[in-house]
Amino acid sequence: MSTYLYRLAKWSFHHRRLVLALWLLLAVLMIVLGTVSGGKTNDNFTIPGTESEDVATLLTREMPAAAGGQTQIVLATHGNAKITDAGNVTAIDTMITKLQAIPGVVAVGDPFQTKMIAPSGQAAIATVQYSQAPADVPDSTFDAVRTAVEPAQNSGVQVEYSGSAYPGWLISVSEVPEIVGMLIAFVILLVTFGAFVAAGLPILNAIVGIVVTLMGVTALASVVTIASASTTVAIMLGLSCGIDYALFILSRHRNNLMTDMSVEDSVPLAVGTAGSSVVFAGITVIVALCGLAVAGIPFLTVMGLAAAAAVLVALLVSLTLLPALLGFAGWTVAKFLQSPLRPGRPEAIARQAVEQPERTAGAVWARFVVRWRYPVLIAGIVLLAVIAAPATQMNLGLPSGSSKPTSDTQRRAYDIVAQNFGPGYNGPLLVVVDNVTDPAQLTPITQALGKLPDVAAVVPGSGAGALRTIQVVPQSGPNDPKTADLVHSIRNQRNEIEGSTGTRILVGGTTASNIDVSAKLSGALPVFLVVVVGLAFILLTFAFRTIWVPIKSIIGFLLSVGAAFGAEVALFQWGWGQHIFGIAPGEIISFLPIVMLGIIFGLSSDYEVFVVSRIKEDFTKNGDARLAVERGTGYSARVVTAAALIMFSIFVAFMINKDPTIKAIGFGFAVGVLLDAFVVRLTLVPAVMAIAHRQFWYHPQWFAKYVPNPDIEGERLEQRLAAAAERSPEPDAVAP
Repeated sequence: MSTYLYRLAKWSFHHRRLVLALWLLLAVLMIVLGTVSGGKTNDNFTIPGTESEDVATLLTREMPAAAGGQTQIVLATHGNAKITDAGNVTAIDTMITKLQAIPGVVAVGDPFQTKMIAPSGQAAIATVQYSQAPADVPDSTFDAVRTAVEPAQNSGVQVEYSGSAYPGWLISVSEVPEIVGMLIAFVILLVTFGAFVAAGLPILNAIVGIVVTLMGVTALASVVTIASASTTVAIMLGLSCGIDYALFILSRHRNNLMTDMSVEDSVPLAVGTAGSSVVFAGITVIVALCGLAVAGIPFLTVMGLAAAAAVLVALLVSLTLLPALLGFAGWTVAKFLQSPLRPGRPEAIARQAVEQPERTAGAVWARFVVRWRYPVLIAGIVLLAVIAAPATQMNLGLPSGSSKPTSDTQRRAYDIVAQNFGPGYNGPLLVVVDNVTDPAQLTPITQALGKLPDVAAVVPGSGAGALRTIQVVPQSGPNDPKTADLVHSIRNQRNEIEGSTGTRILVGGTTASNIDVSAKLSGALPVFLVVVVGLAFILLTFAFRTIWVPIKSIIGFLLSVGAAFGAEVALFQWGWGQHIFGIAPGEIISFLPIVMLGIIFGLSSDYEVFVVSRIKEDFTKNGDARLAVERGTGYSARVVTAAALIMFSIFVAFMINKDPTIKAIGFGFAVGVLLDAFVVRLTLVPAVMAIAHRQFWYHPQWFAKYVPNPDIEGERLEQRLAAAAERSPEPDAVAP
């Protein structure tokens, strides 16, 4: 592999103008395609194979009006004022009339007719049913809703919104997290390299890749349902991997230049050696992301594929565009800034780090870990176990109004409804009754539903002909385990509830759909782990030619992801630091664990490859296993530290986002990467390898005979270059 990468980089270097032009042309084409397509993300998911999805399909076919988006308008008064005061009644009647006149509105639930007035008289719920799906309701309709509620607001009534679609429900995408993340990354790169050009190239590398990916995903969103979290995850990984992959190659290139190698020879050699590690790291991440398809949930599959595409583009940019850019940059990447923070001549310091790596801070840390390997190993495992402890109390659910900040209208609506009606009114269940031949058949069904535990109310809904709907309001909130128990009770007692009516009942609606998603994800987790971990095991075994690397990598991943889960529970479920980060304590998003498992596994394998490949490279050359651990860890520590801090900064920057889902994803990735890089890969990994000594690199003879050697450390490439140099002293004639 290293030879092919060497040739690719050499071609890109010599044809740099063409390579740059092709990438820029591709970026422009993607921008045009994404803009013209008008693609938008859509957070209304389908979950094939679940009863709630069967209900949605049935309603779409038989009762299209009931399958459209719905706005819940929550009205509240304060002090001694009541909703039933004459002035408020008149204002609300005017509001209802205006709502009914809005194009696209098929039904309006008048709270005075539906009896949705709180016992206190200080809250009411009106509903607006649209003919279109939530994502298809135009902004003009929501503007008309805002105008329609003005009479109530002018009367002194507080108006808040919730539902599947409501004014302001789509959060506008902010570029602030990306900008903040890139600025922090630039500072880290500037400190790492001490040169403006060297710090800027990885950023430019990542920007080109993320533009191509993001606009491509936007264009695809015009024909495929893509969740907003999918684009966020793609941006996170595209930026972080794009910068990190360029960082590893650029770091090796600069080390080559410090040994007085020419730019023309250094660039392809850097890609041929460090690039091999980058390829295996990237493939591992891509495999883990594509593994999300195992869950069988379309929005997760699309999320994984979008993120995998971002990583693939970042990988291709690093292997082709970066060598071209390094050709344009020449020796400027090795020019250093003078700074009082870096006393002495920076060039001399950098050259000393290459020629005497044992004197670097990373080498000092590596020697410490190797010397005290047993206590370091025990301390690291104990630390991660303590952080992981809260994960044993993880409660899963999908975001509801309760998870929003108090400044959000959906959160205010949720609180008003919970306080005045009861928490269950925020997540009523939709029971669909099919094969109805006589409305009287609904009476025994309604009575049976009302007798179930945790039922607060049973409200006959709409419908005509053979299909009718019934609303079952739980006493518990949407994410309460008791509500899930109620859904299962209705389904398990289906025959008893239907009785001799000859009808068929199904349970659906948003709350039931969320419960079905959580259940399906829980069932998919074991399969996902087996598939992804199994493929990664094969890939890492092939790369390093020993089974101990993948085994150690997987165990380390389990430790770091467990700690990330524990931190997630402490912050987002228990509410630690809620005032600092603006987080409302609640359930952990049900799809977050499987997403974190896939992405943290991929990223942890990244750092495993980068650290272990340098250790193996030194061991291959010198044959001293313990010294190779010290030297390899020392070589990789600086660049892995910079890469991990860059990823951490980019992920943390996304916590600026107001969306609690994005906050949770950003925090989980950030903590997972930080712990995995510093505690697992730069501490526990060298400790374990120092303990195992030479036995760590054992593989059976048949393996060496039948499995091809990918030459991930570039040993054979360097041997061929050396042999070619001996045969022909002319630099232009040197080729692998």
